[in-house]
Amino acid sequence: MKADNILVYKNDNVVVALKDLSEGEVIVVSGQEITLKTDAPFGHKIAIQPIEKGENIIKYGYPIGHAKETIAVGEWVHTHNTKTNLSGTLEYSYAPVEPVQLPVPAVEKTFNGYVRDNGEVGIRNEVWIINTVGCINKTCEIIAKMANDQFKDQGIDGVFHYPHLFGCSQLGDDLLNTQKILSNLVNHPNAAAVLVLGLGCENNYVSEFKKVIGEYDEDRVKFMIVQEVGDEISESLEIMEELVEYASKFKKQPVPVSKLKVGLKCGGSDAFSGITANPLVGAFSDILISHGGTSVLTEVPEMFGAETILMERAKDENTFTKTVNLVNDFKEYFIKHDQVVYENPSPGNKAGGITTLEEKSLGCVQKGGYSTVVDVLAYGDRLKEPGLNLLEGPGNDLVAVTALAAAGAHIVLFTTGRGTPFGGPVPTVKLSTNTPLYDKKRNWIDFNAGELLNGKPMDELANELFEYVVDLASGDVLTHNEKHGFKEISIFKDGVIL
Repeated sequence: MKADNILVYKNDNVVVALKDLSEGEVIVVSGQEITLKTDAPFGHKIAIQPIEKGENIIKYGYPIGHAKETIAVGEWVHTHNTKTNLSGTLEYSYAPVEPVQLPVPAVEKTFNGYVRDNGEVGIRNEVWIINTVGCINKTCEIIAKMANDQFKDQGIDGVFHYPHLFGCSQLGDDLLNTQKILSNLVNHPNAAAVLVLGLGCENNYVSEFKKVIGEYDEDRVKFMIVQEVGDEISESLEIMEELVEYASKFKKQPVPVSKLKVGLKCGGSDAFSGITANPLVGAFSDILISHGGTSVLTEVPEMFGAETILMERAKDENTFTKTVNLVNDFKEYFIKHDQVVYENPSPGNKAGGITTLEEKSLGCVQKGGYSTVVDVLAYGDRLKEPGLNLLEGPGNDLVAVTALAAAGAHIVLFTTGRGTPFGGPVPTVKLSTNTPLYDKKRNWIDFNAGELLNGKPMDELANELFEYVVDLASGDVLTHNEKHGFKEISIFKDGVIL
């Protein structure tokens, strides 16, 4: 008979319902029969021990908050009787744990990628249009459409444009954030060639933007200021012809998996995110890192309450200190805007069974597996170190996925219990936490982590996910966001608009 509940960790005082359960039903937990005193929806928690008022509620082996009132065995545990333990910034002590030794792969794994002239590797051979300012979004959209029609089947995987709102009327670090994200997209190796379009009167003026881009290959990156030309559409298409010719010279060749960089993200989470999809992505991350590859974890607010798990895995004290600053600086961002640091999870998360930010965070950080944290990046920084990296960024799906891509991720693994069609500028793999979502949204979901609830071993499914990602990197399969053209960006905004 199929199980109706799951005990996530042996010392937990709650279990998770695997189907909608009703008051009066009897469930069995570790051989003990428990009669439900209330209804408990699919994915929600049920007390399996008496929990006194003020006592911690334990899931994943850690506190996820405390009881606002006495909770009896068999009662539904959720926002009505649970409160977060989180507060403001904290002090932390450096207390490293012995790093987990990942198994050494027996053979070197490869994928078929595109080696660029500067030595970097791309997994797609695309041409990108990057505009310096939002005023010309529509112009770039028209150019991309016409270029795709004109240059189809000419050795590229398509021409893509990424509309955004910014680049003008921004000041200081706010403008710099926009410039860093856009410049990192210009430098992304999935783009074989890039056309940068400026309007001509924006704060992010082309000559200023070039300073942030740094050195570039004039054959690969070309610029146009549309106020300075007659017909920007026709002149852009002439430049595009040169860029397509340049891009078409790149051919696939075997590349070590150690060159692969993968972003880790969750969104539209539910109670199974921390039980199936996130641990699965963590197991994948460890496999990739064992091959010498790179993964990067962001969503700093969704580390709150679980940050010490990452801090104790820092490679050295300097990395530990950077992790502390990453967490506390983001809390200060909340406080600066008069917001409490625990104002999360979202209504959709709560409907899916997540009660507090600690619960969400303890599930979220599992995407990082057990690997050592090798580096901590500021928003808009690019990956430098192979291994597990942490990246400054919010939980917002569009902003976080854009930041991961801008950091250099070739692919983003995106776990979800509720579902989303969204995709970033790089292939965005949607992994469902449960099989019903996978069955319902086959046009969104690329991989089903819900098989873990049906008894498939973690090692087996993690290796299947690894092989899937290698095939994806080789272009043998495409994600749904690629098939349907869902390729979008969003840039973090925290400053004055003139």
